[in-house]
Amino acid sequence: MGYYMHVELHESEHKVVAEGITIELLPKEFALLQFLYRNKGLAFSREHLLDKVWPLEYPVERTVDDHIYRLRKKMVNVEGLDIKTVRGFGYSLSMRDSAAMNIVNPTMQDVELQETMRGVLGKYHKYGQGRSMLTLARQQDILGYEMDSFYLVCIHFVQGDLEWLLNTNEVGIGERLYYLLLFYIFSGEPKTKLALCEQILEKNLLSAPQHKEMEILNILDLYTLAGEPHKALERLKLTHEVIAGPGYENFIPVTAIMEMFIHIVVGESDEKLQQMAIGIDKLLLDKPFLREIGSYQVVKGIWCLRRKAWKEAEGLLDEGLHVLDMSGFVPMRYCALHRIVHYSHNFICEKSLHRKYVTLFEEEQERLGLKRLLQPLESILQNALFTL
Repeated sequence: MGYYMHVELHESEHKVVAEGITIELLPKEFALLQFLYRNKGLAFSREHLLDKVWPLEYPVERTVDDHIYRLRKKMVNVEGLDIKTVRGFGYSLSMRDSAAMNIVNPTMQDVELQETMRGVLGKYHKYGQGRSMLTLARQQDILGYEMDSFYLVCIHFVQGDLEWLLNTNEVGIGERLYYLLLFYIFSGEPKTKLALCEQILEKNLLSAPQHKEMEILNILDLYTLAGEPHKALERLKLTHEVIAGPGYENFIPVTAIMEMFIHIVVGESDEKLQQMAIGIDKLLLDKPFLREIGSYQVVKGIWCLRRKAWKEAEGLLDEGLHVLDMSGFVPMRYCALHRIVHYSHNFICEKSLHRKYVTLFEEEQERLGLKRLLQPLESILQNALFTL
């Protein structure tokens, strides 16, 4: 398993912090390093790098070489982060493996500590504290532990690192498929995404826990937004059967929030929705999961959209998105925007409010690289149908 150095990229300041060393870069130096870092281990030609880092400019290939030279010079004191020349082709960013660290940190061999750290990651995951998960992941070298493949993939998902999930060779496609599918089903028109999701479920391509989660929760959003909320209501019967069993108690709040959203869409009475809201308030007092708190605020905001209480709706939607941003679970905020945009598109909504959230949704798509990566994402999922 690869060892993750403590590397932080501060885009607004064009700074890199690696192993406690702060390096100030010029904007294009930073953009080049950021692209290589997000695609570490992969080799890129000079032409490809020009296209990705200088898309609207007309530099020559020598521009890449000059920037690589300056980056290497500025990072000379950072051990383990190396921009390699791929002879006759281009460049690749490599990071040191864990072999040396196993000597430096004897705790790497301590099974009890490894299990303890996995448990801490699991706690942060349960409470929806993505930023805490990322902080812990970045401190592996200092704390002397190593993430297993599950949390290695999960951490990249939490960050919204679709490029890594698509291209990494560190873990197999089977371990990444669920997270890739989540990006896919919230990447566009729900009706067009539903068929592939159902095919993957029908062929049992996901691990048993992930299959169950997709079957009882994630697909409910698709049914609801694709104009088939009756299927979502029918599937909820199975959901409640599953979460009544042992090991699913933490699914209760998110199920209740999902159920409220479905009933908003089908036109349930405000009195019934108010009863649901009271129940969810009690659940979140007992299980104050940050993801669910943010998602719940968004659903209440959508309820206000239905009532045409535009100002109250905007306040709740913005509060929910802010909490999801605080949680550090990038895909959850994106999923919430997907809900808002498709609900406000299919139902009557104040135009300027609809435009506001469409703009936020498109900005998030751009930040995640979804439009650019949608075709390779679809190709990988389609290929999985025939190869797994």
